[in-house]
Amino acid sequence: MVSENFHVEEFKGLQERAMISYSYYVLDIVHTGHLLLMKNAKAIVGKSGKSIVGILTDDAIMEKKKKPILSLKDRMAVAEAIECVDLVVVQETYSPLPNVKRIKPDILMESSSHSEKDIQEAREVMKSIGGRVIVIPYYPLQSSTKIKKKIRNK
Repeated sequence: MVSENFHVEEFKGLQERAMISYSYYVLDIVHTGHLLLMKNAKAIVGKSGKSIVGILTDDAIMEKKKKPILSLKDRMAVAEAIECVDLVVVQETYSPLPNVKRIKPDILMESSSHSEKDIQEAREVMKSIGGRVIVIPYYPLQSSTKIKKKIRNK
């Protein structure tokens, strides 16, 4: 299910029944690292849990990276097609924290490629809402940026 405009009320019932994980992506190119993180997010909350995926807007991506090739709509459709993803939402900032504060997941999935400062800030926010951060190892051989460079150089 894709939700471009969501409200915290949509998630309150979910939290009473099941755990929620939140992870976020550009998803311009899907690679094994993305899939492993998504599978882990779902496995952590279990079959009855909900794995919510945030897809960054073009503006959010351009806070730190180049504009993506695929449109937001296309990237959200890709995420929705992945079996272990229960809900896809728009993420308006590079930081997941605005969505996290609204959704209040039990688990925020982070990549070890993100700065320690950003991960610590996420830990503080998650602690304040009764959740926690799980940091998954970065898969350097599965970098979207490196894959794009390889394609351009061929």
